Amino acid sequence: MNLLPDIPIFKIISQQAEIHETDAFLIGGYVRDLLLKRDSKDIDIVVTGSGIDFAKHVAASISHDILVKYFKNFGTAMFRYDGMDIEFVGARKESYQSNSRKPAVENGTIQDDQFRRDFTINALAISLNKKNLGELIDPFNGSSDLEKKIIRTPLNPEITFSDDPLRMLRAIRFATQLQFQIFPETFQAIQKVKDRISIISKERIADELNKIMRATKPSVGILLLEKSGLLNYIFPELIALKGVDIIEGKGHKDNFYHTLEVLDKVAEHSENPWLRWAALLHDIAKPTTKRFDKKSGWSFHGHEFVGGKMVSRIFKNLSLPQNEKMKYVEKMVTLHLRPIVLAENEVTDSAVRRLLFDAGDEVDDLMLLCEADITSKNQEKVKRYMQNFAIVREKLVQIEEKDRIRNMQPPVSGEMIMETFGIGPCREIGIIKNAIKEAILDGLISNNYQEAYNLMLSEAKKLGLLLKKSI
Repeated sequence: MNLLPDIPIFKIISQQAEIHETDAFLIGGYVRDLLLKRDSKDIDIVVTGSGIDFAKHVAASISHDILVKYFKNFGTAMFRYDGMDIEFVGARKESYQSNSRKPAVENGTIQDDQFRRDFTINALAISLNKKNLGELIDPFNGSSDLEKKIIRTPLNPEITFSDDPLRMLRAIRFATQLQFQIFPETFQAIQKVKDRISIISKERIADELNKIMRATKPSVGILLLEKSGLLNYIFPELIALKGVDIIEGKGHKDNFYHTLEVLDKVAEHSENPWLRWAALLHDIAKPTTKRFDKKSGWSFHGHEFVGGKMVSRIFKNLSLPQNEKMKYVEKMVTLHLRPIVLAENEVTDSAVRRLLFDAGDEVDDLMLLCEADITSKNQEKVKRYMQNFAIVREKLVQIEEKDRIRNMQPPVSGEMIMETFGIGPCREIGIIKNAIKEAILDGLISNNYQEAYNLMLSEAKKLGLLLKKSI
């Protein structure tokens, strides 16, 4: 049975394999996704002999304009063709040292190459050779595991994970993305050798975490990381959210499971990975701000501000980007209670203006996060909050249309104040600008030049500033 899709590149590779007397195989993720009927643009080709030389032959047979990128240290080459990334590598054997995930490599056969693969579903290969074109080569029953939705290693899982501990995270990531189960023996091996994760770079760990966070239901991966024990090594702050303290019969909710519920609710409505990170971190400071009062019970006062300040350290520890994406998450975590406070009280125009000013273009994301944060089992309470959130959203639209508060720039600038009063930089300028901003946010003046200019004159008079004399 010929399983090859009717795509020109496979015919080209097959022809070149015959011309150069090379065995070539389609292998790995593309084959897995083909059998699962999932789209894939990444094609991996393994050949007997030099993958770099064969890639150059294939590219040249298509067009001399194709740029082949090759990496001699890894024996790989790749080029882009017809919207697909095609990578070539020579079949190889691998052996590992205990202190590194980088193997010693030697040339091998297709069977050797399949033996070194991480999971049975990634060890599947399809022949590109004329003698058995399109034939599935499946030494570990990976096609059966696909049908059963199982993640399993081809060889002894303890050795597989100990050799390359990143595979533990990959097992959890694939289980999350594909909605598969990890085979019991395979999962037990992860639990047994979990400490080996310490030899993996933070960057590789972050890459796997981000793929988990982009899954349809990211909580699946986080729960597997927790159950396996890996979360203790890579994200202890999240583990600290677990558990319920009870004093004098008063307890609080388990903030770990609450967080995962919020994360999944956000994921249902947004593919923005950084909003999902904000959901994961929104209550991260609750363990450090937790207090008990005999009258009022448990509180977490200020956890949003403390959590916002924790974001940069967590991002650094996880090797996540230290840029505007981090600042976005900081903002979401810091502001995540603001709409909830509005929804609990009367929604005043002033409060909505301040929310618009502080949230800026991210106000819609913030509202989504806050709505996801309502995880109460009391349906009447949830209904009340959602009705109030709808009022907040309506007010946000009305006030933005009227006052243009989002990303507001002051109608009167510091330079204009200096020019009007003939002064240099000084604290009075900040006082005047702040008075104008507060007046606009409180609705005392409109967000326009003339009213702001008049208030500038009034505030300057209080400060003893005199208009610059015309010459």
